[in-house]
Amino acid sequence: MPITPFAPPEPPSETTTIGFIYPDHAAEDDYPLAEQLLGGDMAGIKLPVEHIYGTDLHAVPELLDLGSESRLADGAALLAKHEPDAVVWACTSGSFVYGWEGARDQADRLAAVAGVPASSTSFAFVNAAQALGVRRVAVAASYPDDVARLFVEFLGAGGIEVVSMGSADIDTAAEVGELAPEAVVELAVSRDHPAADALLVPDTAMRTLGEINTLETRLRKPVLTANQVTVWEGLRLTGKAPLVRTLGALFGLRSS
Repeated sequence: MPITPFAPPEPPSETTTIGFIYPDHAAEDDYPLAEQLLGGDMAGIKLPVEHIYGTDLHAVPELLDLGSESRLADGAALLAKHEPDAVVWACTSGSFVYGWEGARDQADRLAAVAGVPASSTSFAFVNAAQALGVRRVAVAASYPDDVARLFVEFLGAGGIEVVSMGSADIDTAAEVGELAPEAVVELAVSRDHPAADALLVPDTAMRTLGEINTLETRLRKPVLTANQVTVWEGLRLTGKAPLVRTLGALFGLRSS
């Protein structure tokens, strides 16, 4: 009987492209890692990143400037060559600093200029928590306390109760991006709370994708991190829900 040669699976005929506008440089390598973990070309998923620039200081005036309409329009223009199916502003502090209504207006204006559905990391956290059915969370923030408290207020506006919040008081995104994996794990674990249904780690400048399973194993609860939920939000906008074991409980959900 002749042996049939092995034929590798064919990539999907259609590709879903989600574009990310990322501020400056810190942990943007989480996005190609996510693309790889999600299956990349074989899964028909592309996650291009384009950068906009401003100061990376975690302070309210600088964050308001970073997330301004003109800067995000510049980011959308850079992403246009990728022909994205959705666009996400990959910056938590540069969205929640506007408050709930301001962040909604920011996302709506981004969608208008990009010509595709758009969101931000701040809304990604609320949507991800709701998808997991969690209502009480702990927050492990890298920001200074005054900025971290604005995130707590944003979550509250989205119906998420914060039972505890710890801030590491790190001034710049560049400093956050330099944290070693063990420092990321320690920062997160040390700020969990037993009453929390999940732990939220809100800074996209922090490399977290490689640590999510470690954190969930240690804490025995879902862990939502900024770059993780940002990728998930883009997939949600396009109707994609790939199941993978390497990106935490959130990526074990199947959309209804």
